[in-house]
Amino acid sequence: MNFKHLKYFVATAETGQVSRAAQLLSISQSAVTGSVRELETILGTALFTRRSKGMELTKAGREFLHSAREILERLEAAQQLDKLDSDVEGTIKLAATYTVIGYFLPFHIRRLTHLYPRIEVQIVELNRQAIEQQLLASQIDLAVALTSNIHQEGIKTQTLMKSARRLWVPAGHPFSKETNVTLQQIAQEPYVMLTVDEAAHSSMKYWNAHNCQPNVRLRTSSVEAVRSLVANGQGVTILSDMVYRPWSLEGHRIETVITNVEIPTMDVGLAMRRMGSPSVAVQAVRDYFTDAFLSPKSLF
Repeated sequence: MNFKHLKYFVATAETGQVSRAAQLLSISQSAVTGSVRELETILGTALFTRRSKGMELTKAGREFLHSAREILERLEAAQQLDKLDSDVEGTIKLAATYTVIGYFLPFHIRRLTHLYPRIEVQIVELNRQAIEQQLLASQIDLAVALTSNIHQEGIKTQTLMKSARRLWVPAGHPFSKETNVTLQQIAQEPYVMLTVDEAAHSSMKYWNAHNCQPNVRLRTSSVEAVRSLVANGQGVTILSDMVYRPWSLEGHRIETVITNVEIPTMDVGLAMRRMGSPSVAVQAVRDYFTDAFLSPKSLF
């Protein structure tokens, strides 16, 4: 196994398509396909299910993705040591939503601190409406949020990653042995609805689009509450891979299942004002995120 195996695997997992991964990495599709197949042979397991619309991670693939990211992140951090003496300085007020702060931002703030020790990043947690208002009023400089929820004139967004949404069930649930579970089947089960960051609103869009309704037994703003309730057999839910963890706080396992309909991804990225020029510090932070996720030279 080598770093190219990991790099090409992560790119394919993040983009969901070999063609998009190849474009991102500026290499041929055959190179990506060959590398992924070699990695599957080395590991002795399938990492993707090949579908007409793209590459779907298997359970083994989703578990391996965490390890692959960590290895590549450590390598990139070592390669960035020359930037530790960066003379870029300033203060940036960065807003983020609840989900982003809890499951995406902390690691990147740590890296920014190492790369740009003279930039002070002031973080504030806001909901989507407050982020839009304060961006337009120049009260915050930049936001990391769910870009799939932002559609405000005067604000531009840049999606960094797309996190697939899947059905969560407790270990041993009958659905865990099936593929392509239907929304009609899910509607027969008690459902735990997450409400934070407009999750319920986003969920009902695809439920309504398929003329189906979940059997909601509980609504909660706590991801950990959803995780524990599902793991303890009190219901099922559909949430993104970004917030998925295989174990609840009590140590019970949660499994994920693919549905028969294409559920919109949860998109995470940057939000900023369309008008005005960013400061040097703000531009440095923006460049960090775009380099990490969108640059063809990136390890991601």
